[in-house]
Amino acid sequence: MRRPVLRASATIATVLALLLTGCTGAGPDGADAGGTIRLSFQSLAWQKESVDANKQLVKEWNAAHPRIQVDYVQGSWDNVHDQLLTSFEGGEAPDIIHDASDDLADFAYGGYLADLRTLLPDRLTQDIPQQSWRTATFGDGVYGVPFLQEPRVLIANTEILEESGVRVPTPSEPWSWPEFRRVTAKLTGKGRFGVAWPLKEPVSVTLNLGLSAGGQLFHRDADGKVTIRFDEGDGVMPGTVRDQVGTDRSAARTALGMSGSDTLPGFFGGRYAMVPLGFSYRQQVVEQAPEGFEWTVLPAPAGSGGLAQGVSPQTLSVAEDSPHKEEAVQFIDFLLRPANMVRLARGDWMLPTGTQALADPALHTAEHGWATGTALARDLRPAPAQSVRGYPEWKDKVATPALQEYYSGAIGAGELRKRLVDDGNRVLARYQR
Repeated sequence: MRRPVLRASATIATVLALLLTGCTGAGPDGADAGGTIRLSFQSLAWQKESVDANKQLVKEWNAAHPRIQVDYVQGSWDNVHDQLLTSFEGGEAPDIIHDASDDLADFAYGGYLADLRTLLPDRLTQDIPQQSWRTATFGDGVYGVPFLQEPRVLIANTEILEESGVRVPTPSEPWSWPEFRRVTAKLTGKGRFGVAWPLKEPVSVTLNLGLSAGGQLFHRDADGKVTIRFDEGDGVMPGTVRDQVGTDRSAARTALGMSGSDTLPGFFGGRYAMVPLGFSYRQQVVEQAPEGFEWTVLPAPAGSGGLAQGVSPQTLSVAEDSPHKEEAVQFIDFLLRPANMVRLARGDWMLPTGTQALADPALHTAEHGWATGTALARDLRPAPAQSVRGYPEWKDKVATPALQEYYSGAIGAGELRKRLVDDGNRVLARYQR
């Protein structure tokens, strides 16, 4: 059942409506005086290539659909959750909403997003694999179209790799976690660490890479209740990092508090031989690497689960309050045609979810590691905590401090397990009464 909507004053609502419609004078039904339907599309694209691609596609749609016009609205990843919550509660949400699947749960369960199951065309539902659709499925409904995804990869200094003589992994023959540990020790030398783990935000990378070793952490029973259990596979990835930092000294301790971007100067300067980063960081490497610097993209280590890793794809949703849901989905279908999906993926340096788009030759070139990333797409799975109610609180209050202390050596594996499981289950229980 939809939660009550708090209405803003008439003046504020009018101002917000004008902002979202580009001051077009659209009426309450989303149509202007001439009967043209006007849809607002809030995009979170931020890189120039991505913004340009989105704006160009909006322009092409508008040229071909004079009776259904789309207004591009620029949003920001920095405050999207709070901004959307405010717009939903004020009754002024964009018609078409760009977000990430791990941000949709509260909006979906709160009744703010439209269930798209009866609106989506067969072409789109069949082109995107079920494993991707699961990331936007909450309860019995589908509340977003997953369209871009980002595996975590190893970005490595080619010269250091070649000089070391280590085996270079491929998607068909990746390093195992034990082999990865041995390799980073071999790559470590005077003034250089084999790897830098940027773990300022440690939870998602720990959970998502943990899938490769069979880790799951969150377990849902037949009644839909979720409990946390720390099994052997859950300890492989964090245990490897802990050993690299504290035992082997092959991972830079100072990098544990860094973001991915923070590690790049040290990577370019030869201080780190490898850095595990999201696939889209390749753009920053291309733009910032010094002239002549050679780098390569390698798959993340594999375990009993192979190369599986969790992802939270970017999504396109429709507001439940939108008076033109069918037209909004028509625009989403246009935006995510295979050729257009490729344009969006290349603009964001990410991978498309659609199988036809993934087959595009432009995404299978060796340049900038595109082929390596594309080869990993079949092993991407929904992030373990994708639809878990209470996950944000568990992440902020329990998991983040516990993992930070574990990686730094302040607590051991037993205390980590106790805090993640015991404290974590107490948090989740409050959301599942």
